[in-house]
Amino acid sequence: MVEEVMEGVASIALLPCGSISGHFIQLPHSICYGLQATELACERECSRGEDYRLIKLTIIDYNRKKERDVILERRGHDAARLRTIDHAHGWEKDVVSMVEEKHGKNKIMISFDCETLKAEKAAEDHIKHFMPKLAGLDAVVNIGRMTIAGLDFEAEEVDGNQNRPDNI
Repeated sequence: MVEEVMEGVASIALLPCGSISGHFIQLPHSICYGLQATELACERECSRGEDYRLIKLTIIDYNRKKERDVILERRGHDAARLRTIDHAHGWEKDVVSMVEEKHGKNKIMISFDCETLKAEKAAEDHIKHFMPKLAGLDAVVNIGRMTIAGLDFEAEEVDGNQNRPDNI
């Protein structure tokens, strides 16, 4: 089975609370997907460094009214790097089990590196233009190349929380 790889550009706002909101534009088709993430709490002190966090990223397909969740590691402070993880030892049991459950199944692989960082006035201008609901929240904006592999909105639902059209 050939896995579809989507490449494009992502624009994400990093909010002071640790949440992420933004969008991914798949090129060359210019298909837009929503991105929303929340930071996950660690049960104990994490030995990977203070800039290492786990986030739960939700990828939203507004046309199909479907979404998929994936656990990612986030490194970097204002200039973020996002990667799919395989192991989540030291995190809450539901996080570890979610990562282990997806390991070995059709897994979504994500890679993002910040290439342009916007802060203060530049960030606020970008947010007002592209993400107006986030205006005034003191976010920084990361823009860069993103690759998503293994994302299939048509796959059979494993978890009832994966397809929530009423929440979109």
